[in-house]
Amino acid sequence: MTRRGALLFAAMCVIWGIPYLMIRVAVRELAPVTLVFFRTGIAAVLLTPFALYRGELRPLLARWRPVLAYTVIEVAIPWVLLARAETRLTSSLTGLLLAAVPLVGALVVTFSGNRDRLGGRRWLGLLVGIVGVAAIVGLDIGQVNALALAEVGAVAVCYAIGPIILSRSLSDEPALGVVAASLVLTTIVYAPLAALRWPSAMPSQHVVESVVGLAVICTALAFLVFFALIAQVGPVRATVITYINPAVAAVFGVSLLGEQLTAGMIVGFALVLGGCALATGGGPEVVAETPLAPERA
Repeated sequence: MTRRGALLFAAMCVIWGIPYLMIRVAVRELAPVTLVFFRTGIAAVLLTPFALYRGELRPLLARWRPVLAYTVIEVAIPWVLLARAETRLTSSLTGLLLAAVPLVGALVVTFSGNRDRLGGRRWLGLLVGIVGVAAIVGLDIGQVNALALAEVGAVAVCYAIGPIILSRSLSDEPALGVVAASLVLTTIVYAPLAALRWPSAMPSQHVVESVVGLAVICTALAFLVFFALIAQVGPVRATVITYINPAVAAVFGVSLLGEQLTAGMIVGFALVLGGCALATGGGPEVVAETPLAPERA
């Protein structure tokens, strides 16, 4: 990896590790729908001119259905559920739980018509990952809001399905255009909802800083840096940041917000990472069922 690639990689590890902290601070005074509106609206204002200048929006008009599906699954639903969950969960716990996204992705790919099936190693990885998630939660659902956990689970499913839609239906479309279109569409949808939940008073300085940080750094700048990282190191190596972001989220949550980091969360995170490595690593592990016809193969 070049020095530029290493710097971009380190930047993304931090940039996509701090949204949980900023969301946790922002939802203290803003409704989740209002936060999503501000986040997507500001980011859309920043990114859309670039997409227009590069002519990356017009080609998407003919692909509006997959763009809409990607927007709903990757942005509109998970971002509001994440904000709702963090009104009752700590940012560190939320970030560590979302480390399980690759596990969910392995299951989604397996049961979505893909002809590959999970073999023994990958089933073991899923089992280890599930044990890790249980350890992160603390095996005591009574002290953790069950609805918030369900919302984080739904976010994980959305984050697992979104890239599948992107790779299967939009892989040949300009990435910046897809992101800009998703932000614009989400902003339009959440505008009337945000108007109904508009804050009665000016939010505090910390909340304003969190909203601006989410929109400018963790959304607009993040995508530009991520595209540059992919160009430097390739898409496969770039996705390694997803294993580091939760740890960054936990560090910031504990150090800046004074959140509790238990031994179970540390051990559980390690188990989740190990499970992800088993369930998603290596080449395809196919359990043969019925031989495919030559044309399908």
